[in-house]
Amino acid sequence: MDWINLIIGFFIANVLGYGGGPASIPLMYREIVTNHEWATPVEFSNILALGNALPGPIATKIAAFVGYDVGGWVGSIVTLAATIVPSAAALILLLKVLQKHRQSPVVKGMTLLVQPVIAIMMLLLTWQMAESSVESIGILQSLIIAAAAFWAMQFRRIHPAIVIVIAFAYGGLVIPHLNVL
Repeated sequence: MDWINLIIGFFIANVLGYGGGPASIPLMYREIVTNHEWATPVEFSNILALGNALPGPIATKIAAFVGYDVGGWVGSIVTLAATIVPSAAALILLLKVLQKHRQSPVVKGMTLLVQPVIAIMMLLLTWQMAESSVESIGILQSLIIAAAAFWAMQFRRIHPAIVIVIAFAYGGLVIPHLNVL
């Protein structure tokens, strides 16, 4: 039964995730944390951080990790298929239609109207992850880390991947020692 839930959960998240990984993440969060409780909010944050630190599409890395955690290798394969097949099928079937009608005002309008919805979904995901961060490490440390990341990317022009790796290392090396105190 877990395999069916894995297929349905990841299929829904990726079929409705217009725009790729960033749009799929809030939908995956809802399926993984809220609907099926395969992970806690803190665990999902850790999965997302690890997935961002590794190369490749984020949706497939989240799917593989959660699938393996829930159903072993078979679960991992099932979730990867549920993540990849909808996009591949839609791409193959709709590419010619979109190519033919890409200058249509209707298609342009649909694309423009979906963008604010994705922005709100990302804002809600950011809020949920900030809440779990504050719960686990406190408001002061969360704000310091967020400010340092903003400063590094905005003013020092450090690539986001490097900032993620630094935060990942900081979380693994420093945070466990602070919680002991």
